[in-house]
Amino acid sequence: MPAQAGRWGRFSEHQARQLQRQVQAKEERIVELEMENAVLHLRLAQCRGMTGEAGSAAAGLCPRCLEQDPPRRSTPPAAPQLHRGVQKLKQDIKALRASSLAAFRACWEHLQDGLSAVEAAVQGAQLCHQALLAWQSKVGQLERSLQEADARYQLEKQKRRVLHNRLVELKGNIRVHCRIRPLLPFDKEFGDPASQDSSVPAGVVHAIDDETVLVKCAQPAHPLINKTYNFERVYGPEESQQVVFGDVCPLLTSLIDGYNVCIMAYGQTGCGKSYTMLGPHSKEERIPPWGPHSDLGIMPRAAAELFRLIAENPSRRLQVDLSIVEVYNNNIFDLLAKARGMAASGCRREALTTKDARREVPLLTREPVHSAEDFVALAAGSLRLRAELATLVHARSSRSHLIITATLTRGPAAGGSPADQQAERPPLEGRPASGSRGGASCGRAPAGSPGAQQPKEQVHAKLQLVDLAGSECAGVSGVTGSALRETSFINRSLAALADVLGALSERRGHIPYRNSQLTHFLQDVLGGDAKLLVMLCVSPCRKHVAETLRCLGFGARARQVQRGQASGGSPAPRKPR
Repeated sequence: MPAQAGRWGRFSEHQARQLQRQVQAKEERIVELEMENAVLHLRLAQCRGMTGEAGSAAAGLCPRCLEQDPPRRSTPPAAPQLHRGVQKLKQDIKALRASSLAAFRACWEHLQDGLSAVEAAVQGAQLCHQALLAWQSKVGQLERSLQEADARYQLEKQKRRVLHNRLVELKGNIRVHCRIRPLLPFDKEFGDPASQDSSVPAGVVHAIDDETVLVKCAQPAHPLINKTYNFERVYGPEESQQVVFGDVCPLLTSLIDGYNVCIMAYGQTGCGKSYTMLGPHSKEERIPPWGPHSDLGIMPRAAAELFRLIAENPSRRLQVDLSIVEVYNNNIFDLLAKARGMAASGCRREALTTKDARREVPLLTREPVHSAEDFVALAAGSLRLRAELATLVHARSSRSHLIITATLTRGPAAGGSPADQQAERPPLEGRPASGSRGGASCGRAPAGSPGAQQPKEQVHAKLQLVDLAGSECAGVSGVTGSALRETSFINRSLAALADVLGALSERRGHIPYRNSQLTHFLQDVLGGDAKLLVMLCVSPCRKHVAETLRCLGFGARARQVQRGQASGGSPAPRKPR
């Protein structure tokens, strides 16, 4: 509204200047007409003088003509000629007077029109001024109303954050979902009796409802035993990727509100973890097409939703930095640094714990991303470097734990007041994830200066997407040599993750985060008030029922964890902002 008031003021000034120029032009025209009138009066006086002189000359000639002798009277008289000249002069004077009067009347009418226009312009300017004052008053009222509405909006936004966090907490800060993959062609090749013999039920794992999983445990010479497990959500084989992401999407709102979020896929090899998290394998480097019916996994869909939420409120000034690591043989490797051509030895990183009990990974590469397409393209380039191996269970078995971390940072406010900055922070209820750059888990590493930290940036929250390597039995997968060593490290790290969750559920004084680089790296999202979703991926095959039961038991243990109750090995609680 101030801009509109300014435009009204500039319009009034422009109209006043235009009217002044018109009045000045009228005045100049009046002066010209007055000068022409004066010239005409002068010429009229001259003509009158000449007429007087001619009359005098005629009066003087008449007596002299009478005195002439009769022969001279026969000459043509000069008086008629003079009389005609005088009459002509009188006619000219009359015409000159008429033209002068007409010019004077036209000038007078022109002057009257100019004065009327000036008077109307002055009245219009007064009306515009009054309208401008009224608009300024209305603008002031609207500004006050806007301030009141903004205050109510900030209050409602705080209430929404609190209510959304309560809703998430009611569902559980640690939520466990279970997804049963369908039977696939390679199950038949692997020799599963359920896929070869039509008389055998097609699968031993079934979704009874949205929250219950039934496992039929049949052993030779033993009665059939049915085991059931309850989770927050259970997806049957027919559930689509879009349905799965629909239950994940609310966590991204918590991320924007300032809470750390972790989405983790857990399960045995070949049960669909990578498909759920990343989507189908593709040899093409381009990003797959976006669409509601595509097979995109949680990672690309979460990237799209994240940038959509950021675009809804640009005033937050949130920026997204991406880091990608793999935990291979209990070592952390920076895949972004590896993608730049750095040697494997130079890509190795280590998770450290600072004096204030925060986890840090020095020299970890972080790349800024500005769109979902950049996010997915950068992740796809690093995924090609992930360790994989063909086993008897799966042709592309992942041999490392993949962790994609999106760090949301808020840059310094450009002219923002402390009250505005405070209004953008998460509510007082619940411990948010933000902290100073020095307490971040990793620093941005621009080209030429790995690990360099940018000043005056504040970590808002972190999103971690974890595709765990599959647990497997060496006898079933048929691995030997170095692959057997990889299997040992995978199973040990998954056992360490189960130990951490067990310690949290039992509220032990010490949480063994440092027993594995995997749990040490995920320390921020396993302890405290971060939102953790564990996606259990299980195979329906009878051949894998032992691993399926182990996976479901892990999920049942994770559900028992009550967040915010652990101490000792967990990070020190941070004060809410």
